[in-house]
Amino acid sequence: MDRRSFLTKAAIGGAGAAALAAPALAQSSPKVTWRLTSSFPKSLDTIYGGAETLSKMLSEATDGNFQIQVFSAGELVPGLQAADAVTTATVEACHTVGYYYWGKDPTWALGSAVPFSLSARGMNAWHYHGGGIDLFNEFLGQHNIIGFPGGNTGVQMGGWFRKEINTIEDLKGLKFRVGGFAGKVLERLGVVPQQIAGGDIYPSLEKGTIDGAEWVGPYDDEKLGFFKVAPYYYYPGWWEGGPTVHFMFNKAAYEGLPKNYQSLLRTACQAADADMLQKYDYKNPTAIKSLVTQGTQLRPFTPEILSACFDASNEVYAEMEASNPGFKKIWDSIKDFRADNYTWAQIAEYNYDTFMMVQRNAGKI
Repeated sequence: MDRRSFLTKAAIGGAGAAALAAPALAQSSPKVTWRLTSSFPKSLDTIYGGAETLSKMLSEATDGNFQIQVFSAGELVPGLQAADAVTTATVEACHTVGYYYWGKDPTWALGSAVPFSLSARGMNAWHYHGGGIDLFNEFLGQHNIIGFPGGNTGVQMGGWFRKEINTIEDLKGLKFRVGGFAGKVLERLGVVPQQIAGGDIYPSLEKGTIDGAEWVGPYDDEKLGFFKVAPYYYYPGWWEGGPTVHFMFNKAAYEGLPKNYQSLLRTACQAADADMLQKYDYKNPTAIKSLVTQGTQLRPFTPEILSACFDASNEVYAEMEASNPGFKKIWDSIKDFRADNYTWAQIAEYNYDTFMMVQRNAGKI
């Protein structure tokens, strides 16, 4: 065969191979358009923005073939009904926090955050390497949902108050907006918990409908303007040491995706999960300084209050473990890892950070 003949046949063969491959490629990258309802307002670029990050990644990775349209809280369904809309296939996806649905079953909260549980790093370790994702999905499957971590804020602040909170007595009768079943714990100390969506907190504080409210931390809280109507800012948010935000998908819709789309979706969720925590870690330092310059009064919860809340939390857990086998199964897994996690965390990380904080407070860095 002469060289010219070989090159001609090779070119024809190459074109034919490409033509044959095209249908297979198209088959593996079908056009998919989903709707996602968020539990958060658009004004919060960090926590609401996690869903936009996911949507952008999927679109770019598939040349626009896999599209997820993101809707803020209230555009399609109320923010606290996002998971319900996924269960009923009203939408294919939502971006929400499991503890919003604890009233249906407290097990919902375990995938996100419960009082005195794990830090953000601990939650991520448990989810990705301690079986947490599978355990939570075993529960979510009962609601026609499959979910993956989709963000974390890091340990949150303890909230904004119209008056100082110095003793257990100061909690009695306090109308406090708090997410998750931390409210069930605080009830034992006399608090009157209120579950209010993020966009409704400011007017409730301003009108005096509530006496205090927790949301996330400095960056988001400053954007929502809470410092204008409640000057005392407490820490830490012991009910949310490392709250995981979830992407939740209708199980049938997820299982109907091609395998490569399923894999891509899981990967994009993990990337969005990491991105949110990194964003908060970068933005909160500047925000806390800004809040203080605007008159915010930072206050730590006293050891007395923290200890009372810790003891009350353990009482609640004991009751739930005794009455809810599904809750017990997941909580046992978290508790087992929590013990080891805090054994390790107090050695290298804690001592390094503490030393560096002392240097910062001495003005050396």
